[in-house]
Amino acid sequence: MLVRYRWKSVGIRGTKVLCGLITSMFARKISASYENQGHLLPCPLKWLDSFSMRSFTNFSAFDDTLPISDGLMEIGSGVSLNELRDSMEDWFRRKGYLNQESRLLLAEK
Repeated sequence: MLVRYRWKSVGIRGTKVLCGLITSMFARKISASYENQGHLLPCPLKWLDSFSMRSFTNFSAFDDTLPISDGLMEIGSGVSLNELRDSMEDWFRRKGYLNQESRLLLAEK
């Protein structure tokens, strides 16, 4: 994640402190949800975080994935949405997060 710093005056005497502003790391924002028994639900952050850790996926193309919150991720321009969906769906099934009837849906925002 990128952090930009700037000086900000605070307090009665105008003391300056260095403040950090967190900005987005990747340009593409996607929503990640799954269909379960006719309901569309956001993927929990725990699932997204589990997938994004390279030590688990061991596939460098997905190093440019960053879970933000439930159902939201940022991804790099080199990440194929179809390959990402297929790999995430496979990972979620192996972890027991998704059953065989459920499907994963990714969409750019």
